[in-house]
Amino acid sequence: MRVTTKGRYALRAVANLAASHSEKPVSIKQIAEEEDISPEFLEQIFFRLKKAGIIRSVRGPGGGFVLAKDPNEITIQDIFIAVGEGVKLTPCSNCSKIEKEKDSGCKRMDFCPIHGVWVEVSKGVSDILTSYTLEKILDRKHVTN
Repeated sequence: MRVTTKGRYALRAVANLAASHSEKPVSIKQIAEEEDISPEFLEQIFFRLKKAGIIRSVRGPGGGFVLAKDPNEITIQDIFIAVGEGVKLTPCSNCSKIEKEKDSGCKRMDFCPIHGVWVEVSKGVSDILTSYTLEKILDRKHVTN
């Protein structure tokens, strides 16, 4: 698994919203400046995050974006999936018996000794990404500083 710039920026931007978690919306321009992210790129990321229900927009004067859920309900994995980041280490980590039967999965999974390792490692990564909520990330920041 390689976290792309899009995934890193999405996580930073949503953490920024969570840190200023209030009813007051935050503009893309403000987040872009604070996080040193291109506003145009951040707009693309926010479109996906909004579609996934992680953030919501507020229109009008003083409008912007707010979290659509509490920070303790949004995980790193939720954010990565929303912006199209893969959370599996290898293509064969996604394979299942059902996919194989549909002829769309890994043809080697029944006899490949490594397949199970990749599945197990991918599950471990997924478990970690799911265990970190925005609230936990922000709490961790306060502990390490």
